[in-house]
Amino acid sequence: MRGTKLKISLPRVFILDLMHASMRVPFISLSRPFDIGPLMAARAEAVSPPGWAAMFVKAFAIVAKEEPVLRTLYVKLPWPHFFELPRSVAMVAVARVENGEEFILPEKVPTPEDRPLAEIDAQIRHAKTAPLEKIPTFRKILMASRLPLPLRRLSWWVGLNVGRMSANNFGSFGVTSVSAYAPGELQALSPGPFLLSYGRVGSDNRIDVILRWDHRVTDAAVTARVLSRLEQVLNTEISAEILVSPI
Repeated sequence: MRGTKLKISLPRVFILDLMHASMRVPFISLSRPFDIGPLMAARAEAVSPPGWAAMFVKAFAIVAKEEPVLRTLYVKLPWPHFFELPRSVAMVAVARVENGEEFILPEKVPTPEDRPLAEIDAQIRHAKTAPLEKIPTFRKILMASRLPLPLRRLSWWVGLNVGRMSANNFGSFGVTSVSAYAPGELQALSPGPFLLSYGRVGSDNRIDVILRWDHRVTDAAVTARVLSRLEQVLNTEISAEILVSPI
């Protein structure tokens, strides 16, 4: 059968590299429904409620402030060891459409635990609409994706296995979801140690949340505790911030 050869775009080159790096991480996952009635009540009172990504980013970072393991990376250089970060760095999957092509790029959100929810939300919304070259993280990604394959593989390997570089380039946790487009359970991949995804809120104020993690870093008992605390933070600290300072 005859077909047409198509050039691989720079955003798709990034995804190819991302999947190549992610295949080496021994991920396992835990999912559970959250009852977020108090959070939904707070959002209902806001003139312009914050986006779900912003709320999950800040809530997870608050939990990570209490749980150092959520700020811990497994790296191999100069020898295999754990690298604990003093603060969280989130990487949020942002869906974009450019020249008719749909793709995602991660936006870096540093220290979300100490930033106002409105500021985090504004940054993520800006990353969805601003020109690609105006977003520093996107610009860096696309520049690196122009390198020849051997150099990209080497830069990814070094970047993921030196603690400081790994944190700066790939963050301490990621947040992704397809809930804005359709219901469904997203089993995403990432080279980072933690990846959080969420579904749509049901009529009973419940939302399905999935946390995937690098099993080299921690175990299921810790993750179960983290998810319970995350649900609590969404319904308390995050809800309170929305009520005190409606967005």
